[in-house]
Amino acid sequence: MNSIRPSLAVEVAGLKLKNPVMPASGTFGYGEEYAPYLDLNRLGAIVTKGLSRNPKAGNPTPRIAETTSGMLNAIGLQNVGIDAFIAGKVPYYRGLQTPVIANFFGNTLEEYGEVARKLNDVPEVTAVELNISCPNVKQGGIVFGTEASAASQVVTLVRQALNKPLIVKLTPNVTDITVIARAVEEAGADAISCINTITGMAIDVRTRKPKIANRTGGLSGPAIRPVAVRMTHQVVQAVKIPVIGIGGITCAEDALEFLIVGAKAVQVGTANFIDPQAMLAIIAGLEQFLVAEGLSDINQVIGSLKI
Repeated sequence: MNSIRPSLAVEVAGLKLKNPVMPASGTFGYGEEYAPYLDLNRLGAIVTKGLSRNPKAGNPTPRIAETTSGMLNAIGLQNVGIDAFIAGKVPYYRGLQTPVIANFFGNTLEEYGEVARKLNDVPEVTAVELNISCPNVKQGGIVFGTEASAASQVVTLVRQALNKPLIVKLTPNVTDITVIARAVEEAGADAISCINTITGMAIDVRTRKPKIANRTGGLSGPAIRPVAVRMTHQVVQAVKIPVIGIGGITCAEDALEFLIVGAKAVQVGTANFIDPQAMLAIIAGLEQFLVAEGLSDINQVIGSLKI
């Protein structure tokens, strides 16, 4: 019997990861919060919650509601701000052997550029993930990620400020996600992560009021996985840069769907709230799948879709 363990190592945008599994931004804090529950060095990477120029308190409560096979949230991108992150959170990363990907956002081009420049000067941050699912307050409230020219503009600006790998996270709330994907690729993105949450709404039928104070929120969890797999497949076909699949992954089989359609890595979000060790189980499940299939390398699975 072959006792050699199969390889789970992948490369995404120049990042060499020990396995393709990482948390989705906003579901794992800054990483340290989960340290009591799992060995962070066993993950492919750590993705921080979204960072902004100034601290944000987030939206009023209630801001989370359970839905059928999913979760609706309108946290409002609560975070400590880039300066407090660098001063108070970054020192912890010096003791880790896992790459740290800092997710960040802005309401204006100027804010995006300022945060990008500060992250560029932090050696503990290996790569950045650019969240373009944010209102552009100088453009009448549109979202950078829903219009190709606006997406291109912000990615171009951030690309000029960075010499680290740049991952761009796309919103699914668009007519054709491939148009946005091609725009950010042309603007200098090194990789794409998709998808962010789908806008949804839930009502308490007894009070006749929305279940979250913001009225609408982002739907995540298993309910969105088929949509996420479809969009990931579309983006993989549309661009040449690597794609990270996100959406409703709770087990290794879920992750394999994304890998088979061509994602180089995956992010796990809502499952972390259910089981803090969900990602470790997924990593173990991927290895077991390779053994069962007689495969020696996870890259033999990536992009193996048969049509």
